[in-house]
Amino acid sequence: MMKIFPTASIKQLDAYTIENEPIASIDLMERAARALASAIAGRWSKETSFTVFAGPGNNGGDALAVARLLAEKGYRVETFLFNTKGGLSPDCATNMERLAALPDANFHVITSQFVFPKLTAEDVIIDGLFGSGLNKPLTGGFAAVVKFINASPAQVVAIDIPSGLMGEDNSYNAPSGIVHADLTLSLQLPKLSFLFSENEPYVGEWRLLDIGLSRDAIAQMPTDYSMTEPADVAMLLKPRDKFAHKGHFGRALLIAGSQGMGGASVLAARACLRSGVGLLTVHVPFCNNTLLQTAVPEAMTEIDLSDICFATATDTNDYQAVAIGPGLGRLPDTVNALAEQIETSETPMVLDADALNILGENRALLSRLPKGSILTPHPVELERLVGKCRNSFERLERARELARNADVHIVLKGAYTIVIAPDGTCRFNTTGNPGMATGGSGDVLTGILLALLAQGYAPGDAAALGVCVHGRAGDLAAEELGQIGMTAGDIIAHLPQAWKELATLRE
Repeated sequence: MMKIFPTASIKQLDAYTIENEPIASIDLMERAARALASAIAGRWSKETSFTVFAGPGNNGGDALAVARLLAEKGYRVETFLFNTKGGLSPDCATNMERLAALPDANFHVITSQFVFPKLTAEDVIIDGLFGSGLNKPLTGGFAAVVKFINASPAQVVAIDIPSGLMGEDNSYNAPSGIVHADLTLSLQLPKLSFLFSENEPYVGEWRLLDIGLSRDAIAQMPTDYSMTEPADVAMLLKPRDKFAHKGHFGRALLIAGSQGMGGASVLAARACLRSGVGLLTVHVPFCNNTLLQTAVPEAMTEIDLSDICFATATDTNDYQAVAIGPGLGRLPDTVNALAEQIETSETPMVLDADALNILGENRALLSRLPKGSILTPHPVELERLVGKCRNSFERLERARELARNADVHIVLKGAYTIVIAPDGTCRFNTTGNPGMATGGSGDVLTGILLALLAQGYAPGDAAALGVCVHGRAGDLAAEELGQIGMTAGDIIAHLPQAWKELATLRE
C-alpha cells in the first residue's frame, strides 16, 4: 500500500532522510536529479532539444542539476534560471555554479526582462519553476512564464509537480497560472492533487521516481491517504474450507429494479453471484419477476406487492447483507418503502443509485442507516447528499465528514475510486479504465459489495476488495475487447478471472 502524504509531511521525510541516512541535502538533490535525468533520457533521444526553466528554490535546484546531467550525456540543453528577487536556496545556488562551470553551458540567469525562446513541437520544456511547497497562486512574471509554456507547441515535463499546482487543495488557485505538463515525474510519492479529475490537464501522465527517501520514516509517519494495488487487497481474501457449503458464504438480499429498469437488477444479481455469495434473493416488482427468473436462474426472487416498483419494505433478519438502489426509481411509494426499510433494518446495507438520490432528498435517514453500511455515490450523487462542491478536494473533505457523521463507509466512484472509512482514512483504488464509464457498471459494483458483505467481510475490507476486483475485471475486459466496445456485462464476464488473479496473488 503506497502512502500519500500532504506536502508538509514530504518536507519532513526529506529532513528525516538527510539527518538519519545521513546524507547532505545537496547530495539528496543530486540523487533526485540523476533519477530525473535517467527517466528523461530513457524517453527522448539526443536529437531532442531541451529548454529548462528553473525557479529560485529547490525545485529550481533539481532542474539545474538535471540540465547539467543531460548536457553531460550529450543532449542539447538551454537553461533559464529566474532569480528576479536576488535570492536562491543554498542548493539551487550550488547547482547554478555547477551548471555554469560546464564548458559551453547554454545558461542564462534572468533577473528582469525575459525574451521567450522560439520552440517547436520537437522540443521539450523541463518545468522546474516551483515545487510542491507552493501555497499561493502564481502572479506577475512567473504567471507570464507559465502562460508562455502553456502556449508553446513543445512537450512539457514537470519536475515533481507542475509549477503553480498545489499538492492538495486548489480551490482558490488561478488556473491560468498552472503549467500544463504532458509528463510529471514525481519524486518518491504521488501528490494528492494528482488523483483529482480537474487536475488531469495540468499533471498529464505521471510517474514516480524512487529517490531513496527513508522507508522507515515513510512507514512510521501517519497519513489519512493511501493507494491500494491488487497485491494489497489480495491479502484480505478469505480461504475456502474443503467442507464448506453454500450456507457458509452468506445469504444476500438485493432490492432493485422497477418498470423499465429491470436490467439493473439483473446486472447487480449476476455480479453478486460471480463474487462468491452463498445464496441470493432479489426483491423485485411483479413486472421484473420473469426477467430475473429467466436471466439469473441461480437467484431466487421475492415479489413486491407493487406491479411496477419497490413499494413494500421487507424483513431482512434472515440475511447477512442487503443492497438497495439499482434501477429502483423514485416514485412516492418507493421513497416511503426505502424510509421504512432503513428504519426497520439492522442488517448492513449497500446503498447505490436511486437509493442515494432518495437519501439526498431525505437526509434525516442518514443517521438511521444500519451499522456497517456502505454508500457508493458518484460525484453528482454525493453532492446531493453533502451539497454543491467547488472541486474534487472539497468533495472528498465533505465525503469524509459524511462518513464520520453517519458512521458509514463511502465508495466515492471515479478514475481513482476512493474508499472512505468512518475514521476519515481514504484508500484510492488503482484498477479500472475509462471503458467502465458505461451504464450498469455501478450496478455491477453494488452486486460485488453485496456478496462480500454477506460473506462476512468487514465493511472497509469489502469496499476495498470489491472496488479493486471490479476495476481489475474492467481492465481484463478492456484488454480483450477494447475500451470503446465494453459493456457492464463484460465486466461481469471477467469477474471470475479477476478473482482468480487475486487468489493467486494471495498465495
